[in-house]
Amino acid sequence: MHSTAFENAAENTTAAASGAAAGTDADRIPLSATADNGLKIVIVGGFGVGKTTMVRSVSEIRPLNTEETMTRAGVGVDDPTGVEGKSTTTVAFDFGRITINASAVLYLFGAPGQERFWFLWDRLFSGTLGAVVLVDTRRLDDSWYAIDRLEAHGMPFIVAHNDFGGEHHTLEQIREALDLSPEVPLISCDARDRESSKAVLIALVDHLYALSTQAAGSAQETAESAP
Repeated sequence: MHSTAFENAAENTTAAASGAAAGTDADRIPLSATADNGLKIVIVGGFGVGKTTMVRSVSEIRPLNTEETMTRAGVGVDDPTGVEGKSTTTVAFDFGRITINASAVLYLFGAPGQERFWFLWDRLFSGTLGAVVLVDTRRLDDSWYAIDRLEAHGMPFIVAHNDFGGEHHTLEQIREALDLSPEVPLISCDARDRESSKAVLIALVDHLYALSTQAAGSAQETAESAP
């Protein structure tokens, strides 16, 4: 899991994300073209759950979006239930970036949510440290594929409930509905808000760091118990 690079960078991630949380698009300045360590996180979830919005809100550069206007060709193919007002959709991926320190950057990839683009996910997962699964309680069934794919890849992840308003559900109710393991962190967020999106990334980094520490401890115990 590239644990050495991750552990060296993790201490500075909170401060870096805090810096990304200040300012507007006009304040975002060009970054250095090179970095010794590139750390990759993927944001996945169903159609219209807020992946593009999260990347856009937290990236310190102007994010790359591959949004296209939804047309009649998508009628009967994409299910708009619960997001009837959505007029654009991601057709490849979203991309953003956060500087961690002078030699490390965090790359954010937002995966497309429609079923017809799920074949892209496996390629986006390549080289990824971990993932955020965004869920919308209006379309909770859309979350199953993301969770199943991540578990099949053995990739660490957290779940973030993007609150669009409407009927209230507690995190305990959402955890039960998704049948999440107690070890998987579950938090609420507003993908439109940079501070809230920053908190999601920090929660994932904390989770990855904890897993890395546990793995290192287990390896040491095994080595010490070996004859």
